[in-house]
Amino acid sequence: MSENIWGYQPTSGHSTGISLVGFTVEATDGSIGKVDKHSDDVGAAHLVVDTGVWIFGKHVLLPAGTVSRIDTADEKIYVDRTKAQIKDAPEFDKDKHPGDAGYHEQVGGYYGGHLA
Repeated sequence: MSENIWGYQPTSGHSTGISLVGFTVEATDGSIGKVDKHSDDVGAAHLVVDTGVWIFGKHVLLPAGTVSRIDTADEKIYVDRTKAQIKDAPEFDKDKHPGDAGYHEQVGGYYGGHLA
């Protein structure tokens, strides 16, 4: 799965062109926040999630390959990672992503190494 970590799973229900901003993101063990930004870029598709007070107002970057299902009716995105896995991911820095290839590899390696 790690080679596809930056692309949506075919079974996720993702449709290119649909805005996911504002959707609630659900880890396997509870809600982690709302989508602040998302990208459908080939080879770099991802979500930026505003965690609110959960991780003291930080943002986390989730590669599209972590998305297991998108419910457009309820505006929820389900990811196949736990809250702890997401909290322990490399820190998101808006100034480094998406232009920093090293950061991209670090995040991809982290999530690719933590398969569901």
